[in-house]
Amino acid sequence: MRFVWQFLAVMVMYAITGGAISAVKDNDWLSLVVGLASAALAILVYAWVVRRTEHRAAPDVAREGAVAKTGWGMLIGVGMFGAVIANLYTAGHYEIDGLASPVGAVGLVGFMAGAAVAEEVVYRGVLFRLIEERTGTYIALVLTGVVFGLSHLLNENATLWGAIAIAVEAGFMLAAAYAATRNLWVPIGVHFGWNFAAAGIFSTEVSGNGANQGLLDTATSGPTLLTGGEFGPEGSVYAVGFGAMLTIVFLWLAHRRGNIKTRTRRAARVDSPATLSR
Repeated sequence: MRFVWQFLAVMVMYAITGGAISAVKDNDWLSLVVGLASAALAILVYAWVVRRTEHRAAPDVAREGAVAKTGWGMLIGVGMFGAVIANLYTAGHYEIDGLASPVGAVGLVGFMAGAAVAEEVVYRGVLFRLIEERTGTYIALVLTGVVFGLSHLLNENATLWGAIAIAVEAGFMLAAAYAATRNLWVPIGVHFGWNFAAAGIFSTEVSGNGANQGLLDTATSGPTLLTGGEFGPEGSVYAVGFGAMLTIVFLWLAHRRGNIKTRTRRAARVDSPATLSR
């Protein structure tokens, strides 16, 4: 029931904030305000439902160090996507023709903030965290990563390869970031930094949702395997490679810090042969 109540609460929040952000997406300044307000609401709803169902404060959204942790995550996300673009640019598959829309980039700050926070609350704060309690870190990482990737099949220019790429470079990587840090701030920062770099800075397609008019006026061309095609650079083998490497780094940190969880004794006992034979 704890899982049910938390999942219902965050999904209602997800629907409300998603609808609000979509309603104002054509107004850059409203997108900024509504997106940031939606991000704050997502955190408040998550903290509230955890407190009500678990009778404790949610430690993964503690205010102490939140700004610094989110900032580090943003640097990682921007750096990771910047590395993808650097490879495409060097290979001649990405061109910059000057500035496009600085105001549009401002609007995308709010849009991407609202989306990143809501998705991290749903997928890492609730799904990964509670599944991990019963199955352990690695199984929870795979299960929630696959679900996260499959959810992107609903996007306009989605492909099966794009969903697989998102599962690896984002679903697995962001769950590993949560396991390594045991807070939502770093995954939120990485998620936002990645998305904002893709849309707000480099003006590329994000997860098959079409091109964005961000800070730079750009054009992408070349083999779909390298550029991601209509799905965007998130479908590039460069993105998958960098995401996989970062997943390994975060899992190494999680192991070093003793943050890798195994299956609970209760779950293991239920599935044991001795139990099944009774």
